[in-house]
Amino acid sequence: MSPHEPSSPSEGPQGSARAAGAAGRPGGRLPEIATLPNLRDLGGHRTADGGRLRPGLLYRSVDLSRLDDVGLRALADLGIRTVYDLRTAQECAVRPDRLPRGARRVELDVLADAEDDAPAQLPAILEDPARAEEVFGGGRTERRFETAYRGIVSLPSARRSYQALFRGLAEAAGEPALFHCTTGKDRTGWAAASLLLVLGVDHDDVVDDYLRTNRDLLPALRPLFDRFARAGGDPDLLVPALGVKEQYLETALDEARSRYGGVAGYFRDGLGLAEEELEALREVLVETAPSSSEAAAG
Repeated sequence: MSPHEPSSPSEGPQGSARAAGAAGRPGGRLPEIATLPNLRDLGGHRTADGGRLRPGLLYRSVDLSRLDDVGLRALADLGIRTVYDLRTAQECAVRPDRLPRGARRVELDVLADAEDDAPAQLPAILEDPARAEEVFGGGRTERRFETAYRGIVSLPSARRSYQALFRGLAEAAGEPALFHCTTGKDRTGWAAASLLLVLGVDHDDVVDDYLRTNRDLLPALRPLFDRFARAGGDPDLLVPALGVKEQYLETALDEARSRYGGVAGYFRDGLGLAEEELEALREVLVETAPSSSEAAAG
């Protein structure tokens, strides 16, 4: 199995994914919230000009519907003021977010214009092994997700949603924010990857951050895999649907190149963000490296 392929949660204990912890990862140490897997701080990533994304300012996760009181307090302690919810209206209605104290929620339906929203329908599909086989069997998972990732870049609803997300971050005056979808990997994964790239983070670092879902989320989903197997389904069928593959992200990047000339063009022409707004986004999220004279004086 390639290091870029998601592995079944049966291949390693859940604790091994957690043991990786904050070691070697950007961002500060986060509280372990059992009901919020795939939570991470985008801070700490280095940019090409020597800057660094500010820790403690921007987080990504799964949806907040399963948060218990302990998790809510831990999330509130991070100071999050805005939660950007990238899910469909149906997803939000079925599993409404539980918001930390003092936070407001902004609903941004990325897939509102999608004809095939199978990725958004994952929870329902996975309750029925026969339907899961019909939707994802025979290599259809990869084809569906590649189509979905192209839509995440080019759908009008997606462009409106990501424009509002990034514009909101630029206008937030440094208040901590969190964005999420359902499993925090596709709509959320593109938001994080495209943002990191436009801010100047190295492509390989962005891919590594994107693929962290396979280490941080899949082990937490072991009960779902077990339940699917007991119902007569093949757990291996779920891995490419519940994990991520580098080819999914590369498909989205190919869509951005073919339509807009690349990620910078995607932000400028696809999302309609002015250069002043992109500069404000950089000023809010990126700590600039000190000049040599400043470093010497320090």
